[in-house]
Amino acid sequence: MELNEKKIIDYFDNTLSTHGTTPKGVDWNSDVPQNLRFDQLLKVINDGENFSILDYGCGYGAFLTYILEKGYNFSKYIGFDISESMIHEANSLFSDNKEAYFTSQLDEIKNIDYVIASGVFNMKLDTPYNEWTEYVIKNLTIMNNIALSGFAITFLTKYSDKDKMRSDLYYADPCLLFDHCKQQFSKNVAILHDYGAYDFTLIVRKNI
Repeated sequence: MELNEKKIIDYFDNTLSTHGTTPKGVDWNSDVPQNLRFDQLLKVINDGENFSILDYGCGYGAFLTYILEKGYNFSKYIGFDISESMIHEANSLFSDNKEAYFTSQLDEIKNIDYVIASGVFNMKLDTPYNEWTEYVIKNLTIMNNIALSGFAITFLTKYSDKDKMRSDLYYADPCLLFDHCKQQFSKNVAILHDYGAYDFTLIVRKNI
């Protein structure tokens, strides 16, 4: 297990235990900011496309609820999370959905059209900034290797108000991540930083 992942698991197991399968259970204040990020992530997908998708850091499956409610045309949904407690809750919530599968085993996931990750790397706790950035880039590579058509991730931004920034959170440099993805993964990379939040969405498209 990666350095500090156990602490992250413990942190989110605690939020889940305290708040249950609600936005606060995955450390969002409400479903409003959560859904705002989902809308940005879904921009990686072409309109009307039938697709398979991996929800990277799925929590209890809020993104699956969202795309079901919005009527997206997907053939397969896989939720991955390092927290076994989250996977247990997700499997309980969606036990009747034959298109959905939840797992904590990443190595069994291959050849998915799209990968999305909503705020998965926001909570770094006491990990040094540069070490967490390396961890993020390693995970970007994993997502790129899984995704056939593209991937999208939301991050807190380093352009947040300084007086509101917390030492336990990770504020990513959008320019650094854009440059890395542009050079390593695809010529088709976008940064969405214009939706009224202290974060941004990184989108990498392999097929246009």
